[in-house]
Amino acid sequence: MRYALVNPNWTFTGSTYFGCQEPHFPLELLFASDKIREAGHESLVIDAQINALSIEEVRQRVDDFAPDFMVIPTAPSYLFWRCPQPELRVPREWFDGLTHKAVKKALKVAIGPHSSATPSAALRKLDCDIVMRGEPDQTLAQLASKRWQDIDGCCWREESGEEHLSASLGVAPMKTLGALDFADYPVELHSHRHHVFNGSGRGAELEFARGCPWACTFCNKTLFRNSYREREISAVLAEIDALISRGVDYIYFIDEIFGVGKNVLKLLEGIAERNVTIGFQSRIDLWNEGTLDLLGRARCISFECGIESVTEQGRDELNKNCRMDTERLSELLIYARTRIPWVQANLILNEHDDREVIRLWQERMKAHGVWVSEPVPMFPFPGSPLYLKTFGAPPDDFAWERAHRDYRARFDDKGYSDIQEQRPLMIEELESVGQGKAS
Repeated sequence: MRYALVNPNWTFTGSTYFGCQEPHFPLELLFASDKIREAGHESLVIDAQINALSIEEVRQRVDDFAPDFMVIPTAPSYLFWRCPQPELRVPREWFDGLTHKAVKKALKVAIGPHSSATPSAALRKLDCDIVMRGEPDQTLAQLASKRWQDIDGCCWREESGEEHLSASLGVAPMKTLGALDFADYPVELHSHRHHVFNGSGRGAELEFARGCPWACTFCNKTLFRNSYREREISAVLAEIDALISRGVDYIYFIDEIFGVGKNVLKLLEGIAERNVTIGFQSRIDLWNEGTLDLLGRARCISFECGIESVTEQGRDELNKNCRMDTERLSELLIYARTRIPWVQANLILNEHDDREVIRLWQERMKAHGVWVSEPVPMFPFPGSPLYLKTFGAPPDDFAWERAHRDYRARFDDKGYSDIQEQRPLMIEELESVGQGKAS
């Protein structure tokens, strides 16, 4: 069987999306491709974003390949599955545009956060045959050889229109994800260094672990990449060596929470022996002066920490389960800045935090070289604890619309993050573009 795995050329005009819009390695497709080949099938990965390809240019390559399955993610990169754009405009346009000639026989398969949270809505909006809930690294390969009802997270629609919705989620045992060799991926086209704001170099994204042992109210990981798991250190170091040989000098780890457990310290020791710099997201309360020294030796140049609130009460409200007080968190951030060129503390809008207290804390941190974000609004992503707290029920077919309307109602007057569109469109408007309903 043949699988075409297509990463669209993403655009976010009019969206509330606040993730980075630069190309990032589509690790979900690269791991799936390896597993498809291990199962004895053929795969073709096309990254239209890194190659700046149009639908028409990709269509010819897909036609020539004549796939049995055509797979498109509903959000760009595993890195942004936890904060995706609410609308499905881009994946729908690409499914529609690639359904042509030889591809007409291919089954259309969607993966991603929308498929995970609202599979029925994803089937309907994307006019797909199959959507996969959870992590698709290994489950995609199973579509060719197993009964779909036996595949975790597999949801599909019969020709009659009858839907079969799985209550389970695909979860990848991380130890089984071997080292990617990137032989068929255009590494040299990737110049973006994620979360680095000066200098030059060549970047790439990797992952060591998935999931997080905490359950913060705002975090959108529950329906995919939830439980904490680690890969083999040797596999990650092999990937780093392969990328260094291709000219990469900066690695950004897309892990939900980098820094949990002793194995990450062993990984950092290995990285310290290599000529490469690193960056990641973490919690400052996972680190101490000694392990921050190790980060310095491993040439960490970008360290982004979720503080969320400057008060213990605010952090408790967000279910951070933080055992340090604000003064100790501040000490560690300041110490980290003596070892790492860029240290960032992220804050979230919280009713319990006094704006003057926030301002004074920001000034103190910035005086020591630590950058502090302005408090950002929380989006109640379907499947997150915040969605359940806000609406009192699990997500249904209209969960994305409901969450988006709530978000706009709360922040249209107050303003959005400075990296978001300040006049976002409704989901219905965004998803009607390309169907002759809006322009």
